[in-house]
Amino acid sequence: MGLGMDLAYYPLKKRTPEGSKTETNSMRQKTIKSSISCSGIGIHSGELVNIRLNPAPANHGIVLIRTDLFPRVRIPAICEYIKSALNASTLGVNGTRVGTVEHLMAALAGLGVDNVEVEVDGPEIPILDGSAAPFVNLIRAAGIIELPSPRSYLVVRKPVEVRVNGSYASVKPSLESKINCTISYNHPLLHHQEREVSLNTEHFVSEIASARTFGFLEDVDRLRSMGLAKGGSLHNAVIFDKERVVNPEGFRFDDECVRHKVLDLIGDMALCGMPVLGEITVHKAGHALHHMLVHRLLSNPECFDVVEDTDPHRPAINPHQVATWARA
Repeated sequence: MGLGMDLAYYPLKKRTPEGSKTETNSMRQKTIKSSISCSGIGIHSGELVNIRLNPAPANHGIVLIRTDLFPRVRIPAICEYIKSALNASTLGVNGTRVGTVEHLMAALAGLGVDNVEVEVDGPEIPILDGSAAPFVNLIRAAGIIELPSPRSYLVVRKPVEVRVNGSYASVKPSLESKINCTISYNHPLLHHQEREVSLNTEHFVSEIASARTFGFLEDVDRLRSMGLAKGGSLHNAVIFDKERVVNPEGFRFDDECVRHKVLDLIGDMALCGMPVLGEITVHKAGHALHHMLVHRLLSNPECFDVVEDTDPHRPAINPHQVATWARA
């Protein structure tokens, strides 16, 4: 799953001779070594939520499990189960939902973890500090182990683009897997921010994971009237008034907001169900446009190959099988 964060380059120019051992195990699927838990407030529900990450076998993927229901409801973290993009990415099945999955999904993708069960006892993943850093720390504390199965990759072969009202998102073939993100708001501190990120674990952890979600003070009452942002505070979001940052500690990065948009994009693209190898560009985008890009890509099997192990030219899975996710 995710965006192939262990790959700082592509294609893999040096292939392992047939019959010899691989020079690196980075192409293998991964899971966590042991179970680990944490608790926190849901940013929209305002309710305390407990989650537990459990190891999972190869080809299991990331699966959310609502443990507060009987029988428990399992929700695979792939685009087929996207139910809402309203201020967060929400997945669901048969009326049961889990919201605000993007930061956890970004952390798993950023660390190259393919297979995990995520037990959650409520309808929302906790927001913690508003970034993916606490989830990164949680996953690393549990430990990451390799599984004896190769990872599959979604390799972009032809460009795909979606545009809505001046915003756009695209993905195209590239020799390097990376993201270009631009944001623009009617605010003196956010007129224009741009960030280009090479997608590898080191860059994710050092440049992206700790960037917090952000919002505007003038929107708080409106969001709460919609049943949103009930758990939002200066402890889990960067808040702007009309001229400045309200948080007394200020920014973690000068361009923290565009970095957080990159984080959200990584978490949303992880809903492809496997690492995406290509160059992604987004401008003034959000969850809805990210989801549209995922669906558009998977709905056009001529635009990608699904490949296994180190060979970027040999399809390992029928692309039409993957494309069915986008038609559900």
